[in-house]
This record gives sequence, C-alpha cells and structure tokens, in this order.
Amino acid sequence: MSDKQEQADELAGSEQPFVQHLMELRDRLLYCVYGIAAAMALLALWPGPSGLIDLIAVPIRAHMPPDVKLIAVGVFTPFFIPLKVLMMAGLLLALPWVLYQIWAFIAPGLYSHEKKFALPLIIFGSLLAYVGIAFVQLFVLDKMFGFIQGFTPESVNATPDIASYVESILSLYLAFGLAFQVPIVVMLLVRFELVTVDQLKAYRGYFVVGAFVVAAILTPPDVISQLALAVPMCLLYEIGILGSRWFSRISRAPDSESEQTKAD
Repeated sequence: MSDKQEQADELAGSEQPFVQHLMELRDRLLYCVYGIAAAMALLALWPGPSGLIDLIAVPIRAHMPPDVKLIAVGVFTPFFIPLKVLMMAGLLLALPWVLYQIWAFIAPGLYSHEKKFALPLIIFGSLLAYVGIAFVQLFVLDKMFGFIQGFTPESVNATPDIASYVESILSLYLAFGLAFQVPIVVMLLVRFELVTVDQLKAYRGYFVVGAFVVAAILTPPDVISQLALAVPMCLLYEIGILGSRWFSRISRAPDSESEQTKAD
C-alpha cells in the first residue's frame, strides 16, 4: 500500500453517528461555560468587578480633572456594568481554553499533518487577540481621549457615562482583537489555495484602502483611533504574506510535500 493510500485511510472508521456528534458538541460547550465561569470567579476574587472598572477607566481618567469621576446615569448601571465587564474579562481570560475546546471538537476529523498546525494556529490567534486588546488599552485609548478632550471647551465639564464608556471600549477591544487576526486569515487563504502569494501582493493596494474603510467604520470618528487600527492591519497583512509560504510548506501533507520536492 502506498503512502498516499495510507493517508487516505487515516480517517477510515472514525465516523460517528450524528447524535454522538451532538453529544460531543454539548460537552465541549459545557466545558467552555465551565472555563468562563471559573475565570469569572477568579477575577471576582481579584481584582474584583470594581477593580476591573478602575483598570479600564485609567485611560480616560488620565485626561479628566483629578476630582471628576465617571458617572452612572441608569438606576441599575452600578450593578450591571461591572457584571458585564467581569463577563467580558472572564471570556478573554478563558479564550485559550475556549479555542482549545473548539479544536478538540474538530480534531478527530483532521489528518495528523493538519493537527500539527491547528493547535499552534489557535495559540497564535489567541496571542494576537491579546496583543490587539493590550494595544487598545495601553496606547489607543490614551491617545484617542487626549485628542477628544482637547476639543472640550473650558466652560464644559466632561463627565462621561460609565455605560457608554464601557460599550465604546468593548467595541474597540473586539474590533482590534479581530483585526489582529489578519495574518491567520492570510495564511489560511494561501494554505487552502484560495489565493496565491503573488495575488496577495497584487491586491496590497486594495487591502490598504479596505483597511482604512474598515477602520473608519469600526472606530470612533477621530483620526487617532482610525490610524491606530488601519496601520497595524496593513503591517499584519505584510506579516501574513511573509509567513504564508512557510506555513503552507510545513502544513502540507507528506505525500504532497514529496511530490512538490520532485517537481522542484
């Protein structure tokens, strides 16, 4: 039996009934919920919901007068907003665990050479999401609020509502966390032969325009946050192009790799 036939038979006999797939999906979803609940419990103990609010409020408090605080307009806002932040922080903390459960669900249907790159890809994607969120917290928010507060007249006392503030920064966290996945998307597109590296290089100009359009839609109407999203997306696009050839080579099936070597 040839190597190609052996690889073709690698998944033979691994089929499962549909009901068993549903049970496996249920178990994986429960594991995700347990992981998020455990992360929320840990964060509730330290630094606590109030500590999380204080942490995410650092960028805007730095541009407010020392005696001015964020306000809570709604009656139930002081309760629901910290709870919302706690849930989002728990999800972020448990993100690698959630992605691992997704990988564990689809892993039985993957070939061995595909399993080798799937898990590192998940880890790399998680790290990129964390980097994107940290970039927002440590750089974007500070520059953005400094730019916005610069337009506030001296006769106006800017006291933002905590609910609108949290919604705004959570949308930025999500936008940057997803935008920083550009290298993953580019490498997968090349790996599954949907595009070639040469095509990606030819489409570079279109991507730059698209990145600025996406940044204008997803970010507040200030030039600082738009540039802070569009420029990293363009840089990450180039990183994806550089890594796509290497990723396609290491994730290729053994028989395909030998055939490619003979062709070269």
